[in-house]
Amino acid sequence: MVMAESDPTFGRRSSATPWLVGAAIAVLALAGLSLASCGDGFGGREGGGLAWFDRKETSRYACPRPQGVSGVQPGFNDQEREIRHLRRLAFQNDFFAQLELGRRYQAVRAVDKNIEDPIESAVWYALALANGDGYAPINRAVRRGFGGWRPLSRYDDCRAWERHTAYRVLERQLSRMSTTERDEVRNRVIYILSTMDAEGYRTLARLYDDLYGPFGEPADNREAIEASDYARDREGRRGPRAVTTLFPRNDVDAYLYNYLAVQTGDVSAYVLLKDFERSSPQRANYGAFVEAKAKRWVPPFEFYPPDAPEGGVPHSDQSRPRGDAYDYALSRIHELPFKHVSDALLYLGVIQRPAYSARDLAQGEIDTLKAMLGHAQGGPMTNLEQVRAVQYAAINGSSKAQLVLAVMYAEGVGVPADYARAFRWFSEADRQGSPEAKFAMSTYFALGVEGVADQDKAKAVVYRIESALSGFRPTVSRIRAVLNQVSRGGRPAYREHRRYGGSRHPSSYEGRQ
Repeated sequence: MVMAESDPTFGRRSSATPWLVGAAIAVLALAGLSLASCGDGFGGREGGGLAWFDRKETSRYACPRPQGVSGVQPGFNDQEREIRHLRRLAFQNDFFAQLELGRRYQAVRAVDKNIEDPIESAVWYALALANGDGYAPINRAVRRGFGGWRPLSRYDDCRAWERHTAYRVLERQLSRMSTTERDEVRNRVIYILSTMDAEGYRTLARLYDDLYGPFGEPADNREAIEASDYARDREGRRGPRAVTTLFPRNDVDAYLYNYLAVQTGDVSAYVLLKDFERSSPQRANYGAFVEAKAKRWVPPFEFYPPDAPEGGVPHSDQSRPRGDAYDYALSRIHELPFKHVSDALLYLGVIQRPAYSARDLAQGEIDTLKAMLGHAQGGPMTNLEQVRAVQYAAINGSSKAQLVLAVMYAEGVGVPADYARAFRWFSEADRQGSPEAKFAMSTYFALGVEGVADQDKAKAVVYRIESALSGFRPTVSRIRAVLNQVSRGGRPAYREHRRYGGSRHPSSYEGRQ
């Protein structure tokens, strides 16, 4: 009491107290609001991140879909038509078509059980998450008052919700897959993005660049931050989420895909490559190594695998070649004798007798090929389908088709000229004992193709001899000529002339094999 009485301020209320109390209440209220808005976030009870939505009313956060996209027809033909339409849009990098394909192959609806495919579903969810149209802000203005962290645009809100949901579904799918299945998902994503030219290569570069989020979005993206949080397994051990390890971060692959983007002639890709080189002292040192690797790089697939669950719709490749080089190469397919297309169709079991032109094929046979490729049936055989027939036979093991496809890539007939791919298919045919392929391989190593096959004269000779021993006539003639030149006396034709008792001048035998 004595101390209290000696204090001149005792019993006197400070004028600042109400303000302090009010500020404290406001802080507590905001903290409570933030805690209330934090649901299970990305990955359930261990998840984190700011979730501005109410998980009990998820339907109102999803972006609206037209009926033709969301799917309302139960019939198989309608389902097939819708899937083909969605795939065409998704291969053109439509964000919502990619999401919808992920949902269809996930078999959210009972009518989609016949096409349920976790790998294919994961592919399209991954592509949607990597799609810049899913996270690029439309309006950066913020709301006033509570919830001020939210963007003003309803479109931004619903896309954030869609990406949040896609991350959660993809995490669940990948965590249940084997290493082989995850590799399949990754390879399909790489193939699809590689068909999008510079835009696709730039996206691939971001997927491998640790300066970005798990799927190439800005590192400060809300969904990326949620996904990057560590998870706990059943034993309580912490580890990275499956979505963050689908594309292992490394500077070499990031540089590689930036470099491939530049090779398409895209100016923006060049600017990004230079920015990539400046972002770290070590990155600029990868140039020579990456350039050599890029010259050998080929996509994981010749075209998208048309496999599908039994009774389901085939996974059609809806990529469309872009640019004059693709159009010109495809227009040259008539330079390929149709016999080679016919041989491919015979190998695939599409036809039972040789055909000498596309006009010799019955419509049922054409439709059989279209069904194998996942194309809509009806109509004549297109130039692209002739190319696909050779490609399909090649990937299914036909050494003849492999050899033809290699020549097509070497000459730019039907497909753009690509020496790396040509060398790959010559190599495949060589493994099956094709003498023509061995001769081609000998030429590669004799001349050397920069970045594809280094000059190796010894290896070229080995291939040339193997080709001759396998019965390839041009090589037999060439080797006989070489042997004649190095034979004792240097005049093999004259010795042959004397042995057979002839009277003609030895020069008349020169070159006779």
